[in-house]
Amino acid sequence: MIRESAVAQHKSIFITGAASGIGRAVAQLFGARGWFVGLADVNEAGMRETAAGIPAGASSVHLLDVRDRAAWDDALAAFAAAAGGRIDVMFNNAGVPLGGQLIDNNVAEIERCLDINLKGVLFGAQAAHPWLKASAPGSCLLNTASAAGIYGTPGASVYSATKFGVRAITECLDAEWSGDGIKVASLMPAFIDTPLLDQASNQGDNARIRGRVQDAGLEITPVGEVAEAAWNAVHGKALHTRVGKTAHRLAFAARWMPGKLRKQTRSSLKPLGG
Repeated sequence: MIRESAVAQHKSIFITGAASGIGRAVAQLFGARGWFVGLADVNEAGMRETAAGIPAGASSVHLLDVRDRAAWDDALAAFAAAAGGRIDVMFNNAGVPLGGQLIDNNVAEIERCLDINLKGVLFGAQAAHPWLKASAPGSCLLNTASAAGIYGTPGASVYSATKFGVRAITECLDAEWSGDGIKVASLMPAFIDTPLLDQASNQGDNARIRGRVQDAGLEITPVGEVAEAAWNAVHGKALHTRVGKTAHRLAFAARWMPGKLRKQTRSSLKPLGG
């Protein structure tokens, strides 16, 4: 684990999807290590619960729908003011699951998944750029992708498309922003023990995602491991950081055994990514 030096104890990180799950775990870890943390979400009560696990005076709460481009500018300006005028890390983490076969997904849930998981990341990156450029070098845009962005996950075509998109955005901006001194990176977790696993995969299915993962014999990774991975991604050099055994196995198979992986996905609708 990489520890933060005493020199940079007043760095700041803005986190979307901060009301629960990965966002909460990352917020509390960075807060415990001396960072000022901006919590952004549509769930104010959840953000207050996250803030309760951060040292007093080390966080600020911002209601933000990541689909609203103008709201991004207001939220980041308010956070920067609270953080002393700078933003060192922008963590594009907000996301929603969507499973089931494409022909069974309705228009509303497809558009919601695309808007939050993909447009939200683009809008967040666009809005954060001037702040990150001003605090460079050493600033970072961190995006939550997924193991579903390594190889297409059967039964989750829309979700996989958004996570492949986040992966692509990360790779594009890694090049586009290199001259500005901004590091760009992604997390690629598999199935993580968060409240998202207790949701139904889509509006026409009552089965919870957690049960499907367990039935498929896949591991569920503790959320604390993702928080540590986020810390290391911000402080390290990797472009993509995989989290969980499933993500590592999937990446290995996609690179070294693509034919076998294709055969496996064609013969089963069990999910392979998170």
